[in-house]
Amino acid sequence: QVQAVESGGGLVQPGGSLRLSCQISGGTVSASGMSWSRQAPGKAREMVAGFLSGENTRYEDSVRGRFTISRDNDKNTLYLQMNNLKPEDTAVYYCGNLLYNYWGQGTQVTVSS
Repeated sequence: QVQAVESGGGLVQPGGSLRLSCQISGGTVSASGMSWSRQAPGKAREMVAGFLSGENTRYEDSVRGRFTISRDNDKNTLYLQMNNLKPEDTAVYYCGNLLYNYWGQGTQVTVSS
């Protein structure tokens, strides 16, 4: 059974940065479909960033240029570097795999002054 455990969330001021990490066990972070999604209060979950086939990446329009998805195959860990954070980025962030449909429990990111 594949497990994904997120970490790195927290409270940050607008314009600040955070890096989320996601440790994968029972599976491989190098698989296609590894992604980050988020869900804000009262809103549907949305895909934020993901690896398509190989190293091709895809970003949601509102985060493109601010967020970067990456992975360390040796550590079997997925990352999301988030820069220039905005209040509208406040959400629970989940890592997982779109193709194999597994997700972690999430980590809260709050952007507020």
